[in-house]
Formats: sequence, structure tokens, C-alpha cells
Amino acid sequence: MDEFKIEDNISYKNLFKPYGYINGEWIDLPKGKSFDIYNPSTNKIIAKMPEMGIDETKYAIESANIAFDKWKKKTAKERCLLLRKWYNLVLENIDDLSVIMTLENGKPLKESKAEIIYASSFIDWFSEEGKRTYGRSIPATQIDKRIITIKQPVGVSALITPWNFPAAMITRKVAPALAAGCSVIIKPAEQTPLSASALIYLAQKAGIPKGVINLLVANNPIPIGKELCENDTVRKISFTGSTEVGKILIKDSANSVKKVSMELGGNAPLIVFNDADVDIAVKETLASKYRNSGQTCVCANRIFVQDGIYKKYSEALAKKVADFKVGDGFEHTSDIGPLIDNSGLKKVERHLDDAIAKGAKVLIGGKQPSLGGLYYEPTVLTEVAKNMVLFKEETFGPLAPLFRFKDVDEVINMANNTNYGLAGYIFTKDLNTAWKVSEELQFGMVGINSGILSTEVAPFGGVKESGIGREGAVEGMDEYMEIKYLCFGNIM
Repeated sequence: MDEFKIEDNISYKNLFKPYGYINGEWIDLPKGKSFDIYNPSTNKIIAKMPEMGIDETKYAIESANIAFDKWKKKTAKERCLLLRKWYNLVLENIDDLSVIMTLENGKPLKESKAEIIYASSFIDWFSEEGKRTYGRSIPATQIDKRIITIKQPVGVSALITPWNFPAAMITRKVAPALAAGCSVIIKPAEQTPLSASALIYLAQKAGIPKGVINLLVANNPIPIGKELCENDTVRKISFTGSTEVGKILIKDSANSVKKVSMELGGNAPLIVFNDADVDIAVKETLASKYRNSGQTCVCANRIFVQDGIYKKYSEALAKKVADFKVGDGFEHTSDIGPLIDNSGLKKVERHLDDAIAKGAKVLIGGKQPSLGGLYYEPTVLTEVAKNMVLFKEETFGPLAPLFRFKDVDEVINMANNTNYGLAGYIFTKDLNTAWKVSEELQFGMVGINSGILSTEVAPFGGVKESGIGREGAVEGMDEYMEIKYLCFGNIM
């Protein structure tokens, strides 16, 4: 297998940082303590990263704790100005950052560029939101008392991010933490650490002080995660990933009673009613289902279509899906890139095989294209039933199953029949239906006639086993702050 040199494919060579980052220094390890990063489109090695462990984790925690004492004392405006510099540098380097992301994640270059813009929006938003962390003045119950509240940074924060949005999930956590006055330790997904290190290099260039941001990389995340959860100095854990791992992190954080926020698995329903505008519903379904090859936590996983429109909608959806081009992310015509790894591919195949065995019909797709590798054709299944595995499990791939339903109450029950509750989608022209279903869906976010709902200005998060807490908006800022109550007495 030939080694691929990523530095030959970007203009700003300093953005290629195959290292960890602790206390303002880039950290490599001796030979033999490294792991390979692959391009999922070609299966070629693009970098080797140091395999960090408990020693490096303890060093990062110590460094972050020392830096926290100084960082929290900076004014909100001082932190804002540094974040603004970081934001500007991210946008100035959007082309190279997009190349790095497509190389390690596989998503089409146009999607990578869109993600960098999305990632930068969190730095932009929280740079200003940090100046608005207001307390309150509360009317006292006694004449000689005065009651106020203030907000203070929670402390050293550990941020564990996934591979599917390797830039946006960094900034969505780091930006509010830094704006609040916290120092951070980042553990990116083992498949996509280069986007994280590139962003951190730009933060370093922007002037973020040493120790305020630290990066730990490893192919085996367990020792690092355990130390971050069990170390008393770390006061906050923020994780985006699977529900199974999230539960472990919550359990491991319990002894030190850390503040936690968890954005976990999803099983999103997308509901199309008889009165929906079919063109809009299809367009938004495509955006929701097939973005990043179906590998997003808010992808429509179960598509419920009312009887009266089922045939029309399914045919219209399949016609549009037929226009998608599967290919390498650097081909400008590509709409669907590869899946991230072989386990992701096998899961799609397992869900499809189970559905077909139980009576589902393949309307389009249903196999790997001639490209082979980790590619899979965008697929639409009809006549799907609740006894199929894909009803209960999140597929995380380009597989769209279409369920039939008769009325509002039936589809609400079907949609809520899951342990997860991250995002849901509704398509209808009836305002009463939109309100009723939105209120009764047991999900943290609902898109009405829209398949895309993520934005820095709105709270992102789920209920049930989809998570705890919110990211983005003012709520995302509060995740990194504690409220302190001050009572002044004997004021006459």
C-alpha cells in the first residue's frame, strides 16, 4: 500500500499537523507508538498519528488546569477578540481545511466546504455570546436582603468528538467553552484527527494561550476516556457519539459528579402527510437522508408516508435518487462519498438483507457500485414494516426505508416507538397537524417542512437515550457555566 502525502495536496503546509497538542506544544511519540489514518475513498494511508495514552492525558489535564486559572480571569471581550481571530483564520483557510476533511472523512468536497462554514459559525456566535453571560437580580423575601446570581466557568472541560463532522463538532464544543472561560482537552475520533489538529493550529496562530486548548489523539480511546472521566480536575465532559459509549462515560463520570452533556444516537422519523407538497418533501428528504452518505445523527432513519401519497412520493424520491453520483469526494460531480469504514458498510448491508427477507422491496439501489471499496448506492426501500431491524436501529448509511401509515395517531405512535429522541421531521400544509405532531413527538428537535435544522443560533440536542443538554444558542453557553447565588444581608 503506497503512502499518500497529504502535505502535497494543500497550499498552507502548516495545517498538516499529525501530532497531539499539549500546553502549547505539538507532541509526537517514538516510532512504534503510532496509528495510521486512511482515506476511506482509496484506503490509502494519509498520515500517522501518535498513540497517546494515560501519561499524555494527565499532562494535558494538568496543563489545562494551570491555564484555566489565567484564562477565566480574562475579560469576555478579550476572549471574544481571540475567538474572532480564530474565526477569520478558519474562513481564510477554508479550501485547505476542506481538502483535509475530504481526505480523512471521504465526504464530497462541496460538503466539506459547507461544513467548514458551519463550523466557523459557532466560533462567530460564541465569540459574541460570551459577552452576554448575564446574571440576575432577584427580588428578596426580606427587607434587609439583596439577591443576585452570577455565571462562572465550570472549569477544565473534556470534549470528545465524532468522525462524521470532524470540524463542526470541534467548534460547537470548543467555542462556547472558551468563550465561557474554560480550558479544554479535545479527543477527536480516531478516524479523523487531522481536521482537529488543523483547527487547533489556527487557534494557536490566533493567539489562544498555551494550555487553554489541548489535543489528545489515539486509536484506542478507552484509556484516555477513562482518565478524563475519573480525574477530579476535569469538571465537564461533553461527548457526541453512540448511546452505548455515552452511557459508559456518564457512569465513569459519576464518582466525581461532573457536569455532562451528551449528544447520542438517533432514530429520526420523517413524516409525509397526504397534504404535503411532494416536491418540497422529496427535496428536503434528500437533504436530510443522504447528506454525508447518510452518516449524520439527525438523518431521517424511518420515513413514514401516508397511504394517499405513498406511491407518488416514493416514485418521485426514487427518480431524484437516480440522479445521485457515487464517487470520490474530490470529483466535483460526486454527491455520495464512501462510508467511513467496513463496519459501517456491513451495517447497511445487514439492514438491507433483513428488510428484504421480511418483505421489503428495493425501488432503487440496494448494492455496492462498481467502485467497490466502502461505497454503497443510495437506496430506497418500499413496503417496509415495523418488524425489520432498521425500524429499531439507526442505519447510518444511504438507505431510505418508506413505511406506510393511515392517520395522525398511528404515525405518532410509530415515530415515538424508539428509545431515541434526537430529531424528527414533518411535512404538511395543515397548521393544526404541524402543531399537534410537533408537540407529541418525543424528540428534542422537529423540522416542519424542512429536512435541515442545525444552526448555531438554536439549541441542538435530544431526549430519552439521545442525550443530555444542548449545544448551540444561549443554552450551549450555559453548558460550560455554573450559576452562583449571592445573598447580601443586613442592608438597611
